[in-house]
Amino acid sequence: MITRLLASPATAFLLTTITIASLTPAAAQTAAQHAALASDSTFLQTVGSLGLLQAKLAKLAQTQGSSDVVRDFAKRMATEYAQANEQLAAGAKQAAYPRPVLLRQHQQIFDRFNAMGRSAFDKSYMAEMVSEHNETARLFEQEAKDGRIASLKQLAAGMLSDVQQRQSLASQTASSIGADVTAATSAARPGS
Repeated sequence: MITRLLASPATAFLLTTITIASLTPAAAQTAAQHAALASDSTFLQTVGSLGLLQAKLAKLAQTQGSSDVVRDFAKRMATEYAQANEQLAAGAKQAAYPRPVLLRQHQQIFDRFNAMGRSAFDKSYMAEMVSEHNETARLFEQEAKDGRIASLKQLAAGMLSDVQQRQSLASQTASSIGADVTAATSAARPGS
């Protein structure tokens, strides 16, 4: 009887160990899938929020900007980001994610510009545009290369050339008004 009682816990332990060992690869795979989905989710949340920030700042720059070149840039960005934000919202819906919202750190950037006087606005705005477009381009490149959700990866790859064109236009416009783009560029680089 004692042998039977001792055998039962030993057998149960052995069976539990075998079961756990056989589930570990599946659990590891599930953890990797969750991490991959989290990176896709982070991409969507971040670029969605950046797109909303770009649209809000563009509207603000159309009234706060003191130079024609900045107001023209802002008008173009307002139009292009209205379209880009709709594409991102559709991509989010297709991938079963919620519609992007403006994240707190991006709202704080908008608030800073909203409180800024006109005299300092143009150069600060364009330096911010270079920085934000550099970050956005980096995120789109990364998602197009490493994304795990096929529809988001395809969306990023499809939108990348437009993002890079806006990045180039932001740099050119910033340079034309004498904005300090070296600080914005180095701040946007990972590891800087």
